[in-house]
Amino acid sequence: MTNDDRKIKEKLQAKTWNEIKTNDSWAIFKIMAEFVEGYERLSKIGPCVSIFGSARTKPDHPYYKLAEEVAYKLTQNGFGVITGGGPGIMEAGNKGANRGKGVSVGLNIELPFEQHDNPWIDQGKSLDFDYFFVRKVMFVKYSQGFVVMPGGFGTMDELFEAITLIQTHKIGRFPIVLVGTKFWGGLLDWIKNTLLEEGNISEKDLNLFRVVDTADEAIEHLNKFYAKYKLKPNF
Repeated sequence: MTNDDRKIKEKLQAKTWNEIKTNDSWAIFKIMAEFVEGYERLSKIGPCVSIFGSARTKPDHPYYKLAEEVAYKLTQNGFGVITGGGPGIMEAGNKGANRGKGVSVGLNIELPFEQHDNPWIDQGKSLDFDYFFVRKVMFVKYSQGFVVMPGGFGTMDELFEAITLIQTHKIGRFPIVLVGTKFWGGLLDWIKNTLLEEGNISEKDLNLFRVVDTADEAIEHLNKFYAKYKLKPNF
């Protein structure tokens, strides 16, 4: 490589790096815009519970029907419902909220597969996000509880982020309900037999969530939590 070739290569590398730095800087404004829109629109929805679960669950699956029933009963107990806005369990949650004539919110995110808006979200309560971390902030800030149905990596991400934030006292405690003993049993056994035995968590951390099998049990836990702690909505 000649000296001239080296100089040209160095100039191209410098240009590319400057473009990257510029793009990163401008991304801050996009992130800020998502936070601002989320705060302004969600601050008006009232007490809600988020329902998480797989986007791949079909309408004829028992978990879909159970999620819809949980959502319906949440609305009959004074809660609205927030989901990720997509198909599967998310659709079931919004459908149940709509059936119960309660608040039905969808926090959508653009993905290369799986994600598209479901038709059961209230008009004006469907938000679109490009950034997962902004979306997760909205779930935590504007939910009075999490109901976690069977799901994949995204569901696990949302579940463990919430548990971690409560465990580390970064947010106030709120109820987390895992629905489906059969689905969650293996994970819970690993948590108890590996994480706990290795000393990576404390015994009291196991009380940060509750496992149930029915919609009635999920609602009962949420109602008992707020009757005991007498907490107000967290916004």
